[in-house]
Amino acid sequence: MYGAETWRTTTTTVKKIQVFINSCLRKILNIHWPDTISNSLLWERTNKPPSEEEIRKRLWNWIGHTLRKSSNCITRQALTWNSEGKRKRGRPKNTLRRIMKRMNRNWKELERIAQDRVG
Repeated sequence: MYGAETWRTTTTTVKKIQVFINSCLRKILNIHWPDTISNSLLWERTNKPPSEEEIRKRLWNWIGHTLRKSSNCITRQALTWNSEGKRKRGRPKNTLRRIMKRMNRNWKELERIAQDRVG
């Protein structure tokens, strides 16, 4: 999960990560095939949230951290960069900007919230 906040996550990648984490947790708890438990019970026993929730939390933390940096910082510039020219055929790839747009957030509002951080 290292660096997961910068990944372009899709439902298939999140599912693959979750399957791997679940299998690791089952091995740690020594739960083998005939003895099965549900995933929700597994997460409850280990106090581990689903991977999608953890990735989303890390993403929000990273976005806030990056938006608080100065405007000439490379990570900040990469986050707000707009490409020029024609795009490739087909459906556009998911980007952080498109994900935020789907969540009804805009960059100006996020920048303001990040600067008003308490603590």
